[in-house]
Amino acid sequence: MDRTTVEDQGVRLRPLRRSDTADVVAACSDPLTQRFLPLLPRPYTESDAIWWIEEGAEAEWRQGGGVWAIADPATDRLAGTIGLHRVVRERAQAEVGYWVSPWARNRGVARAATVALSAHAFAHGFARLELLTELENIASQRVALAAGFQREGVRRGLAPDGVGGRTDLVAFARLDGDPAGPVARWLPDLPGGELSDGVVTLRPLLPGDEDFLYTLLNQPDVVATSVPAVAPDRREIALRCARSQAHWLAGDRADLVIVDTATGRPTGDIGLYYQERNTGQAMIGYAMLPEWRGRGFPTRAVQLLALWAFAETSIARLVAGTSPQNAGSQRVLEKAGFQREGYHRSRLPAANGRRIDDVLFAMVASDLISRTARPER
Repeated sequence: MDRTTVEDQGVRLRPLRRSDTADVVAACSDPLTQRFLPLLPRPYTESDAIWWIEEGAEAEWRQGGGVWAIADPATDRLAGTIGLHRVVRERAQAEVGYWVSPWARNRGVARAATVALSAHAFAHGFARLELLTELENIASQRVALAAGFQREGVRRGLAPDGVGGRTDLVAFARLDGDPAGPVARWLPDLPGGELSDGVVTLRPLLPGDEDFLYTLLNQPDVVATSVPAVAPDRREIALRCARSQAHWLAGDRADLVIVDTATGRPTGDIGLYYQERNTGQAMIGYAMLPEWRGRGFPTRAVQLLALWAFAETSIARLVAGTSPQNAGSQRVLEKAGFQREGYHRSRLPAANGRRIDDVLFAMVASDLISRTARPER
């Protein structure tokens, strides 16, 4: 690669300079930067920044890649860095990596720089660009999708985590000839970030929900109807909360919290699992804390989620299952507009190596329209 300054997408990509030192120190001392770049020196000093500018970045250029400062075209001030790393010449492949300074975040800088550098790399002979990020780094995954990088999967234990362990990374890639983006998503964001009918509100499951979710999913009757029927531990719950948005962006599942709109308190959870994209079928499941049962919240939550799924996604059919003994859950589904379709013997694994039966319910869009058009009795 040459060291050409790239002016595109409203950003300037230029080689790093010694005058960037103070801004590099400030940015690389930021807790969020250090969270997702765990091998950065701590504390990050002026000498670390000078080494990176004069030696580390230079090594990337010698290896066929490069490191550019992301600069504001109006002021030329450093807004972050972006580079082509781990070049594999025989594959015409490189890995895109970036960070954005705290003072430049939430302005589309990373997306713009990634689009600009991708075009520059393809024009100089690269055929495939990869972008790897932690499952917890939702902002970076959004950048990848917005810049036209398609999600390819999770690489287990790919990178050191900075504390002696290994961490998984989610892999995105863009080929020369792929559209610039954004990549179409199977499960879009909720409009305004939530769904509500004035009584219940559905919002995405997020970090910070660990205590609530642990309490909910360790209720004995919830454990008994879970697959597998095993109470999750706190580490599992923490990972689920931390990575829930990554699953949403991947289009695999949408995990939501059922909130009492009047009080703002979490009362249960509801999930949508996109099992069959080729047929447009997804599954839902839900659970409520005991003190919030009997108030009609699950029915409202199911209807809200179904309305969003049918209106905003390619989902054409929703399915749900209950145990034959769970009359309450069956009533929830029937009130929401689901119809019973079958009885599956020994379908699900249960505790102690047993198998249990499953009653299948399903809904299509016309069922929801018909149900919501009738007054509740």
